[in-house]
Amino acid sequence: MNPPVSSPAIKVVKSVRDQVSAEEWQARVNLAAAYRLVALYGYTEMIANHISCRVPGSHDQFLINPYGMLYEEIDASCLIKVDVEGNTLFNASDYGVNAAGFVIHSAIHMAKPEMDCVAHTHTPAGMAVSAMECGLLPLSQTSMRFLHIGYHDFEGIADDVGERERLVRDLGDHEAMILRNHGLLVVGRTIPATFNLLYRMERACEVQVMALSCNTKLIYPPQDVLEATFDKVKPRVDRPNRNGDLAWPALLRKLDRSDPSYRN
Repeated sequence: MNPPVSSPAIKVVKSVRDQVSAEEWQARVNLAAAYRLVALYGYTEMIANHISCRVPGSHDQFLINPYGMLYEEIDASCLIKVDVEGNTLFNASDYGVNAAGFVIHSAIHMAKPEMDCVAHTHTPAGMAVSAMECGLLPLSQTSMRFLHIGYHDFEGIADDVGERERLVRDLGDHEAMILRNHGLLVVGRTIPATFNLLYRMERACEVQVMALSCNTKLIYPPQDVLEATFDKVKPRVDRPNRNGDLAWPALLRKLDRSDPSYRN
């Protein structure tokens, strides 16, 4: 394996791929792809924020980014394996894990064994909506995907493990949550599902900021139409597009055309 060209912090002594299971390696590749896609679509805030996924076959271990690398540098080898108690189990980089990232992600992985992936962002549109008392409004078909989501009040920098219980409580059974005065959080059963959800939630926030800036009366569909639409667009096992599965191979091809080093 050639040294990853965009990950200068990696200490290549022995191939990471040779040190983990085939299932974990595939998860690493997909998670690295999610980081690169978030960077590609402009949802980053320098080295801040995090996307994590559960280590396949594990109930208490997850992979997360090294705190100090840009999303555009992330590859499969640099991801850090930690457990929900905060122990680092595998780290091939010179960096550690962000404390707030650990608190937020460990909370979800501990409480939601059915969910494999968690993503948290600070985008301008997401942060703007997080400061709106009205929350995320059902202004478009894309927005109606988030008719029912959670809200978590700001408690300061999320580096206190005591906040984990309240994060889980406020997320409830939802797949998305707005962290008030902070940003967005989404959870999914797979990495493709989570990226798909994040993309659409970000788009919904962008639409809201644009619509509210127009200083004109907004149209809202009737509540029964909103509920029916929400029911149709939410994730379904029998509908690959609802889970992001249909788009994921195309998104990987997009990355491969420009920079396939996420696979390193």
